[in-house]
Amino acid sequence: MASLLDKLRSAQPIKSSKHAKPPADNCFIKHVVYPCREFPVKILDKNTLHLMMGLEDITDISPEELLFLDSETTGLHGGAGTIAFLIGIGQFKEDHFIVTQYLMRDYDEEIFVLAPVMQALKTCKAVVTFNGASFDMPLIQSRLTMKGMHRQYEAPLNIDLLHIARRVFKLRVKPCSLTQLESEIFHQPRQDDLPGCEVPQRYFKYIKTREMSLLDDILDHNAQDIVSMARLIYALINLHEQPLSSTDQRDLFSLGRVFEKRGKSESAKMCFRACGEMGVNSLAQMRLADILRREGRHQDAADTYEGLRLSGTGGAKVYIALSKIYEHRFKAPERALAIARQGMVYCLELVDFDGTESLEYKDLQHRSNRLIRKIGG
Repeated sequence: MASLLDKLRSAQPIKSSKHAKPPADNCFIKHVVYPCREFPVKILDKNTLHLMMGLEDITDISPEELLFLDSETTGLHGGAGTIAFLIGIGQFKEDHFIVTQYLMRDYDEEIFVLAPVMQALKTCKAVVTFNGASFDMPLIQSRLTMKGMHRQYEAPLNIDLLHIARRVFKLRVKPCSLTQLESEIFHQPRQDDLPGCEVPQRYFKYIKTREMSLLDDILDHNAQDIVSMARLIYALINLHEQPLSSTDQRDLFSLGRVFEKRGKSESAKMCFRACGEMGVNSLAQMRLADILRREGRHQDAADTYEGLRLSGTGGAKVYIALSKIYEHRFKAPERALAIARQGMVYCLELVDFDGTESLEYKDLQHRSNRLIRKIGG
């Protein structure tokens, strides 16, 4: 009687090994070299890094210690089953910026993509990405775990340029994508670029047809992303170190907010005072007045707030801030009450919405009632 194994063999014959695909022994590797004159290369000072990221206890980072990384994947949202089929890295070496790309031509080549990238991550001092903190780096960590390589890996400092760029350019660059920044900051829009949303579909088409030419646009797109990150980081470094070199006052105002957040009030005030254009002047004056108030320079703060009030800019918050100063710092409750009432009228005159329902109106109304009782009226 035939055994169960014999029945299975007869039902589904084992294919001859001569038709089997030989095991992969490497992935596709491409090098692209750019002269360093295209980048204003300089050391990333620890103080600048603190401004850009808010990090403490850090040291200077030389250009050679940076690793620029970007991946192209089989899915745009990550998750189980998503694979980084192409990982490109960029490094400064002597007088050149070298982009090295590791491409997975088939699924069994993934380990040959991950291994050299992991080695580069282990030897760099910081990895530079664009949205890498949310996407690229967690995906690479996940794939290393799936391949049993995670025990040899410790993630370096990640300088995610997306968040730094958003803080500086958010008032004028929307959406803050890498291609949009190229167009609006460097004035060099991409030509014939493959949109990122089409990358997975293009790769799956290659898997079916094995036409390597289908991957050329993906390789070019990936290399351009890495080069753009190298240009962007030095543009951001220069703006944080020399904010007055900014050619757009919206960026200058945003840099002032960065300095203010990091506790660099003198630099913040310098930025705000330099914002004279109509679009950002009132915003800058409001931030400047708030800093002066926190510093205890109440008369200077009041003068700045008064300038905003008389010009009709700054909104209802100007009346709240002025009323507080007159009541608590200048001990002039009558003047504080008059300012609060003016603020209530300002809110009532807003025609776009019911001003009495705004938080500012309710604050001013409560303040007015309390001040009336305080002065015995």
